[in-house]
Amino acid sequence: MSTLGNSGTLRFTPRPCTLVVCRGCCCGNPRKHPGTDHAWQLDRLRAAAADSGGRFTVRTTDCLGPCDQANVIVVQPSSAGRRAGGRAVWVGFAMDDDATGELLEWAAAGGPGVAEPPATLELQFIPAPREGKVRRRR
Repeated sequence: MSTLGNSGTLRFTPRPCTLVVCRGCCCGNPRKHPGTDHAWQLDRLRAAAADSGGRFTVRTTDCLGPCDQANVIVVQPSSAGRRAGGRAVWVGFAMDDDATGELLEWAAAGGPGVAEPPATLELQFIPAPREGKVRRRR
């Protein structure tokens, strides 16, 4: 993100780590996943972001694609994390309290490129759809 400063020069505002929460056709759907309190999960994520002092943000999006691995949350690195080599990390099957807590812990610590993810959360990493597609040769 950039803004025009008083002197007419561009200033860049550091971007915090961002949790992008899928709320499309399958993720967040109580009919498809009745054992999860999806509204509570999103409320917990948003409340923690509000209490983080700007260390991370939460936003929702429509379907991200890997519906068979719902709930999907993408952890985008902060500006500092990206400069350190961090890239977006896709997390699947993020429906229980433990996964939600670990996502919050990692985001609060800085996320990709800044902090190591909890080891058990790493077990839930999934490839981004573009990385998971099989390329066909003609």
